[in-house]
This record gives sequence, structure tokens and C-alpha cells, in this order.
Amino acid sequence: MIDLTNTRTMVVGGSSGIGFEIAQRVVRLGGHVHLAARGEEKLRAAQARLAHPELSHMHSVDMQDDAAVAALFDELDDVALDHLVITASSAVHGPFAEVPVSDVIAMFASKFFGPYRLAKAALPTLADGASVTFFSGVLSRRPGMNTSGLGAVNAAIEGLTRGLALELGPKVRVNCCSPGMARTEAYAHLSEEAREEMYRATGESLPLGRVGLPGEIADTVLMMMASTFMTGRVVDVDGGHMVRQYATR
Repeated sequence: MIDLTNTRTMVVGGSSGIGFEIAQRVVRLGGHVHLAARGEEKLRAAQARLAHPELSHMHSVDMQDDAAVAALFDELDDVALDHLVITASSAVHGPFAEVPVSDVIAMFASKFFGPYRLAKAALPTLADGASVTFFSGVLSRRPGMNTSGLGAVNAAIEGLTRGLALELGPKVRVNCCSPGMARTEAYAHLSEEAREEMYRATGESLPLGRVGLPGEIADTVLMMMASTFMTGRVVDVDGGHMVRQYATR
């Protein structure tokens, strides 16, 4: 059993999706959770949905802003963090020849340099034995069509995970969760019909025959946080995406 009683976990991207499910599990296991995201309204709504909102703390932050990130950790005063989980990210899809370079640079600024900046700023607040968990994706190791930029940024995050695990150990463990497609708010911009068709088509290509649920990925992250002999690892929780049957061109 995982016991997080009296621990402190910061979840950046904790106002929705996988991040919220991680936060929900932390408070149910007795831990304090620091929810961090850009939108205050979404943060307040997420905090109200927690099983134990009295164990939560809310922080509005733009992880691409150095001053805002510094202020985030200043808000903690003398509180030491036991776990830092960074789920917030962005993605760019499209043919290599057509996607503007500026879009890929913006994706790296958010999905790579945002977590990089957060982990660096968090160092003074991390307790001995703390964990940091990044998020990537299987495109780093099994590319798909029209996702070269996204595969590259995922590979960069995984490289950072291994490098920091070596450099920051034994004080801090650093791991990376590589999730497959899950039913989250990330696809809310699509119509319900388009979203369900995407889930169906992706699910059919997976050994498990379906896409994931945010809670299934959150459960894996909790295991990574609790496993005190795990560091430098990229853990796939993807319904078998790494062995899926891709369609031909």
C-alpha cells in the first residue's frame, strides 16, 4: 500500500486530466497536494472536486515565465516537496515540410523548457529522497507519420530524465511517464463525433483494443513516486502502443 500521509506533492498541470487524477490520489492517500496551472478558475474548480480539498493548495503559474516559476517556489516558504510531477505540455502535429518552425520552437518552449525550468527552480525545495516525474510519449522511440517534432521533444525529455537521475542522485530520483492516448480534456477542441472516432481508430490498433483512462496513467505515476529504488526510467503506460500494428502509408 502507498502511504503519502504528511507528504507534499506539487502537480503542475493538476487542474485537469491526468494531473488532476494524480492530485486526487495524493489527497486520498493522506498527502498534501499543491495544484499548479495557469488558469485560476480551472484551479479553483479542480480544488473543489478533490476528495479532501483541505489538503490542497492552489498556485497559478506560467511555466514559461522565469519570474513566475521563481515566485511559485517562493510561495512555499520553508515547505519541502517530496514529489514534483509535471504533466502540463503541448503538442504540434503535421507534415515536416509544412509545420512552421516557430510552432515547433513554441512546443519545445512549453513541453521541454517548461519542465526543465520548473525542475531547476524546485531544487532548493526538494526534500532528501524526493522524486521528479516528467511526461513524454512513445513517439520518441516509435515515430508516427506527421509527428517528427513531437517525437523529438519527447526524446529530449527522456534524455533529460536520464541525465538528471545521474546528476541529482541520490538526493532526488528522476523518472518519466510515457502515456498513450487517454480520454482527457486535451481533445476537448474536437467535436464529440471526431473525438470518439479518434479514440475508436486508435483503440483498434492497440493490443488492449481501447485508449486509456486518466486514472490508469495516474496509478502508474503513483507507483513511480513511491518506488524508492526507481530512477532514470521511462515507463510506458500505453495499452501496448509500442507493439501496436500501424497502418501502411
